[in-house]
Amino acid sequence: MQIQTQKRQYTPEEYLQIEEKSEYKNEYLDGEIVPMAGGTTNHNEISLNFCTNFKFRMRGKNYKIYMGDVKLSIPRYRIYAYPDVMIIPGEPIYEGTGTTTITNPVIIAEVLSKSTESYDKTSKFRYYRSLPTFKEYIMIDQYEYFVEQFYKNNDGQWVLTEYETQDAVLSLQTIDFQISLSDIYEGINFE
Repeated sequence: MQIQTQKRQYTPEEYLQIEEKSEYKNEYLDGEIVPMAGGTTNHNEISLNFCTNFKFRMRGKNYKIYMGDVKLSIPRYRIYAYPDVMIIPGEPIYEGTGTTTITNPVIIAEVLSKSTESYDKTSKFRYYRSLPTFKEYIMIDQYEYFVEQFYKNNDGQWVLTEYETQDAVLSLQTIDFQISLSDIYEGINFE
């Protein structure tokens, strides 16, 4: 006979206390604490390439860009996540009194891995869309030249554009910024 054990449910407050002292990052999904998998060198380089290019080219403009270590609060679904890249116009709006959890990204980018691709493209995208400030989602494949861009048009519809070649140029729709796939994938070995 098998005995099933119940998973412990945590409150958001308990999660935040645990996460503050944790040596590893964990996401929070409506009561469940989910450890995050480690990333690959390609994953890290792609995120860094995107952020570095953005930071350099947008210097002097009023945008903040965060990479991987800043939590995002998604209140409607009781979720805390660590997107790979978040862009905020102006200053971040924080949840609570600390400076570790933000609530107002306009653009989120995720570097897809085999273990997270399905989740990033479905449920996670749905959760992100519940944020009133969120207008653009970039999903970057780490195994080949392939970027998917969703942006919310003036009619409230999400429009998809795909980029599949090294010389393609991703043009953000929410912010005046362009980056070539060759810059995003600089230094990446697909083997």
